[in-house]
Amino acid sequence: MIRHPEIEMVIGDLQDDLSLKQAVKGVDAVIHLGAKATFESYASLKPTIFDGSVTLMKAAAKNGVKAFVYSSSLLVYGDNRSQVDEKTIPRPVLDYGRIKLDTERELAMIAASSGIAFSAIRLPHVYGAMDLYFQQIRKGLLILPGLGKNIFSHLHVADTAKLMIACAQQGYCGILPVGDDLPATWSEFLALVRRHHVGARVLVLPEWLALAAAYAIAPVRRFRPHPGLETPGAIRSYNCNIAVKPRLVFKDLGLSPSFPTIHEGVPAVAKESLLLKNLLFTQV
Repeated sequence: MIRHPEIEMVIGDLQDDLSLKQAVKGVDAVIHLGAKATFESYASLKPTIFDGSVTLMKAAAKNGVKAFVYSSSLLVYGDNRSQVDEKTIPRPVLDYGRIKLDTERELAMIAASSGIAFSAIRLPHVYGAMDLYFQQIRKGLLILPGLGKNIFSHLHVADTAKLMIACAQQGYCGILPVGDDLPATWSEFLALVRRHHVGARVLVLPEWLALAAAYAIAPVRRFRPHPGLETPGAIRSYNCNIAVKPRLVFKDLGLSPSFPTIHEGVPAVAKESLLLKNLLFTQV
């Protein structure tokens, strides 16, 4: 639960039109990160990612919202062997990437007709002490579905927040990918995690073995309440090559990342994660 004296909490639901209309009343800008964050079929993702986002944008337009920032994904590009930038044509290979791309386009059209400054930020792997990877490490074991030799862009959660807030404050318009200054392989990322997170246990599975296991548990996967790395789509996304040209969006906003590479970001997150682990242990 977020607690801050200057924050007014409003409970909403992307599948409840009325709650969204209430949420945007008196609001100047919307930073939209809500969705079903799982790598499943287009049909299962559509009610929140597409329909819910469109309903929120329409509510924002009716209530005079000036800026709308949408959290999209690098997975709109699919697998790329060269760095992606503002000129790279999206070619999603997964339903998650397809629906993110469709949502971007629909929101952009509504915003243009309503006079709302719209930006869609195609996020990379956003890492922090509360992300899925570090949560699983604190629980005892992180199982990864691939050898990690593919290159991917990463971004510290604090820099992600700073970027998206600045987009809202400056009324930034554009649809671009972002990442830190040094795209890195998953192997490099996890080597840093192991070095700085005492007791981190990571099990790496070959992609084919992870896929076989994912298909085997597919019949019961729908009963799992939280997102994970055990769906075929999640496994394929983990093994994509998607590296972003450095400083996109950041330079437009006059910003620099506080954690320019994973070599600054991962040690800071590992330290925070260990503090959380110790705190949880003492509470138990």
